[in-house]
Amino acid sequence: MRLDPRLGGAAALRLLLAAHVVAAFEPITVGIAIGAASALTGYLSYKDLYCRFAECCRSERPLNASALKQDLEEKLFGQHLATEVILKALTGFKNNKNPKKPLTLSLHGWAGTGKNFVSQIVAENLHPKGLKSNFVHLFVSTLHFPHEQHIKLYQDQLQRWIRGNVSACAGSVFIFDEMDKLHPGVIDAIKPFLDYYEQIDGVSYRKAIFIFLSNAGGDLITKTALDFWRAGRKREDIQLKDLEAVLSVGVFNNKHSGLWHSGLIDRNLIDYFIPFLPLEYRHVKMCVQAEMKARGSAVDEDVVTRVAEEMTFFPKDEKIYSDKGCKTVQSRLDFY
Repeated sequence: MRLDPRLGGAAALRLLLAAHVVAAFEPITVGIAIGAASALTGYLSYKDLYCRFAECCRSERPLNASALKQDLEEKLFGQHLATEVILKALTGFKNNKNPKKPLTLSLHGWAGTGKNFVSQIVAENLHPKGLKSNFVHLFVSTLHFPHEQHIKLYQDQLQRWIRGNVSACAGSVFIFDEMDKLHPGVIDAIKPFLDYYEQIDGVSYRKAIFIFLSNAGGDLITKTALDFWRAGRKREDIQLKDLEAVLSVGVFNNKHSGLWHSGLIDRNLIDYFIPFLPLEYRHVKMCVQAEMKARGSAVDEDVVTRVAEEMTFFPKDEKIYSDKGCKTVQSRLDFY
């Protein structure tokens, strides 16, 4: 006789929770409870059963590249380079069973161009709970490391945090926002974990992923995009080779980039510098449409146009690019 799967799942959960309650007192009872739960579900191991009801680290779980590609193409607007490079980088890294170092991505561009949004998409494709996952860690420079006089404390705390979380989940993801405001001393604390070490104090960091978000280099990216536009060339013609070298050198030599003369660049520890292009009027309209859909509203093209036209654009004469990208779309849409 087969149990109704819903009844089996509920019974298994009750037995599993009971097992956790008595774990400190009776190991034998725990074994019986888990065995009974496994019998109810028919075939599940303890780990499989536990992971049905609690978040588990699945470092070996293959990346669904098709789902990631679809998310990037449908939700990210005007960023063909970021879509292409991130898909390539993550797919290659996750398919490599023995990477030589952690994957390190550095995302650059003005505010509102999609850097934070992409980090969210990446997190959700690696760990289903995304930014809420226990295995995804977001640091904001001005929030988590605000005081220069406490740099030594920040270094120690950050290294302990990274070490502890990678020990718990080899595929942990660490996102650092506002890298251009991060003190060089804090960056120095990260550097050992990004290098080509097999292990550090018994812990391997090779399957972890580090993502840096920065406004630094936005001026260089805009200049390239503007040069293409003035030459009558499509923005989609811009290739990574047109920007990556200029971007890495520019950030390395920029005292306000957070990566000024940084060993991360000098030692080639950043795998990809990913440029986010400034957004045009048509991309802002796409953002408005997407936000209306996300709110469950019908897309009103009149409202879309009015919101987009409220944005300010640069350069002063051509007015091609939104100076805030799509950053204020949500708040502006609230008025309609």
